[in-house]
Amino acid sequence: MTATTINTVPPPSAFHGLSLLGLVALALAALAAAPIASVWANLFAGGTGDTWSHLAATVLPEYVANTLWLCLGVGIGVIVVGVAAAWLVTMHDFPGRQVFEWALVLPLAVPAYVMAYTYTDLLQYVGPVQSGLRESFGWQKGDYWFPDVRTLGGAIAMFIFVLYPYVYLLARTAFLERASGMLEVGRSLGLGAWGSFFRISLPLARPAVAAGATLALMETLADYGTVAYFSVQTFTTGIYRAWFSLGDRVAAAQLSASLLGFVVLVLLLERISRGRARFHNTTGRNRPHPGRRLYGFRAAAAMLACLLPLLLGFVLPAGLLLNMALSEGDAQFGPRFAQLAGNSFMLAALTALLAVGFAVLLAYAARMSRSRWPQMLNRFVGLGYAVPGSVIAVGVLIPVTRLDNWLAGWIASWSGATPGLLLTGGIAALVYAYLVRFLAIALQAVEASLGKITPSMDDAARSLGLGQGATLRRVHLPLLRGSLLTAGLLVFVDVMKELPATLVMRPFNFDTLATQAYTLASDERLAEASTAALAIVAVGVLPLIAVSRQIARGSSKTPAC
Repeated sequence: MTATTINTVPPPSAFHGLSLLGLVALALAALAAAPIASVWANLFAGGTGDTWSHLAATVLPEYVANTLWLCLGVGIGVIVVGVAAAWLVTMHDFPGRQVFEWALVLPLAVPAYVMAYTYTDLLQYVGPVQSGLRESFGWQKGDYWFPDVRTLGGAIAMFIFVLYPYVYLLARTAFLERASGMLEVGRSLGLGAWGSFFRISLPLARPAVAAGATLALMETLADYGTVAYFSVQTFTTGIYRAWFSLGDRVAAAQLSASLLGFVVLVLLLERISRGRARFHNTTGRNRPHPGRRLYGFRAAAAMLACLLPLLLGFVLPAGLLLNMALSEGDAQFGPRFAQLAGNSFMLAALTALLAVGFAVLLAYAARMSRSRWPQMLNRFVGLGYAVPGSVIAVGVLIPVTRLDNWLAGWIASWSGATPGLLLTGGIAALVYAYLVRFLAIALQAVEASLGKITPSMDDAARSLGLGQGATLRRVHLPLLRGSLLTAGLLVFVDVMKELPATLVMRPFNFDTLATQAYTLASDERLAEASTAALAIVAVGVLPLIAVSRQIARGSSKTPAC
């Protein structure tokens, strides 16, 4: 008698190729994408379309042109400044290098709109620069030409000063993790410093540079305060005008879709340009490489190249704000500011921890999955960074309010009491909005570093009997330490500066340093706003310095494999 074996394993389902880790990542991606999807749903919400027709016939070409020029200028600027600074401090030794290594990240602590207010006050007609020129040379109005900072070029300069650390941090981490063996081989083949840079180090760092530039461009596209104050009409100002001034959410959603189209185009062009190239570091010789000592003119040029972005992006605006705060400042400075700083720090730290954890799960699930769904959802989740904070806030309010109403009805049916809204207007909803807005920062940084780990290490771990969780914990996380710290740093500082989502979704009587600074600065009370702005910088500078120096120490102690 022949025994018949019945196969009870179910056939492949729609989730074929997805492990438990993949399903968890899928759920996280769905939660992060829900507010964005709710914004997209407004495209099909109906409406007359009169607002969109008016915008298309009048200001839409200006939106497109200004946005394109803004992306082009900022993209080129942050790559040149960020890569040059990272290359100098990691590959060379010159006076002040150890200070520049951590100080070059300080502009991240300065909000872009505060930078715009500060430079406008410095360079306007009645400001100290033009007033000093007129007094020194006896000039009158019309006797001289002076560039107007409140232009498209001025906006590009503001964004470069503030956003180049995105590229600097990720490129510096990539250079610190570079394969020293490859550089030694390059030197043995006759490559000099420039040849090693263009043919070895820069290609290996390309994913990190692209990730940093993409983050800078998405931040540029999402900014409202700077471009609005400089009267530069972009898609973001159009979204605010359509939604909050004209009250047409359909037109705002259509402009948001156009804005997202710019981000998709940037990401697609970068992916296509890579082709089939891979950037794994397969050498076992990954010890720190001694920096090339510079002398004379070259040392002075390296110092100047690192000093200029630091001076223009942090020292000068912070000094001006400090002077205004000491001379006038906010009369309410005192215990209230301790509370504001505590609120900002708590929100930033909580969001950074959650964002890094979620980014690791999403990036690792996409790496391990045989399905394309995790990669596709990760790209969709990343678009949240390009959506203005207020639009994200509205997108979050829609599902959260529905969930609140359902919970209130369920509690009322069981207890007979009406609890009111439990999530809307609370810390949880605000952190949710932050995660939707800033998860892309951590995800880009983690994906760029994870992509440099060769898949053969995963195969070796599996051959030793390690599962996915053990491989992540024992193999990948130690290698990703520097990138995880960088990702957490970027999220922390951006949450400290976040304004639109905080204004819309913060709990009643719950203020942060950013809302205080913006409220005063928008009323042209810049001297009073300088106190809160300096508090943002003070709270953000310490983690920037600590984490940046820890990354450098950790990388310098990496043992040879």
